[in-house]
Amino acid sequence: MRINKKKIIYLISPRVINNSFYNQLNIIFELGKVGLFQLRIKKEKRKKKILIGKKIKKICKKHKVKFIINDDVLLAKKLDADGCHLGQNDMSLPKARKILGKKIIGITCHNSIRLAKIAIKNKADYIAFGAFNFSKTKKIKYKANINLLKRSKKIIKTPIVAIGGINCNNYKKLLLNKANFLAISGYIWNNKKLKPAEALKKIT
Repeated sequence: MRINKKKIIYLISPRVINNSFYNQLNIIFELGKVGLFQLRIKKEKRKKKILIGKKIKKICKKHKVKFIINDDVLLAKKLDADGCHLGQNDMSLPKARKILGKKIIGITCHNSIRLAKIAIKNKADYIAFGAFNFSKTKKIKYKANINLLKRSKKIIKTPIVAIGGINCNNYKKLLLNKANFLAISGYIWNNKKLKPAEALKKIT
């Protein structure tokens, strides 16, 4: 997965995208910290997702940020995105690989090294562990900890994305324990004290 290692932020979209979002995204990307951006809007109709995706893809391309689609392999193919992120209940990784070819495919492995090993065997480009912290963005079913990161880094060479409630107060511990990317959403988009770009400036 060729991504600038200084760009360690894996930014996940807000649930709802309004007209002011695109300008905010440009400003955030100009900070040079975001390596990947994931479009995660589950409630929109497909036609609207395509329109939104096309606009975001242009912004990502301009700033050399990898554009990833959440869950939907066929939408990733339709938009010619850089890749797709899969949950454990989504399309299987081998089937997704047949559709997307050499595109980036990452997979959620919750807090399980067993699932991570399966993902690696199926040639995932990255694995995502979490949630490492409490998160309002997504209901937490699986809790990951720093010990999982430490154990994983001894046996896993595939890039690891840390997910779940990451903010300016807790991100350093994840980086110190060799998480390759920090997946962030709520801290950026739902921050009551800081604008999105201001919030991101406080990380790294």
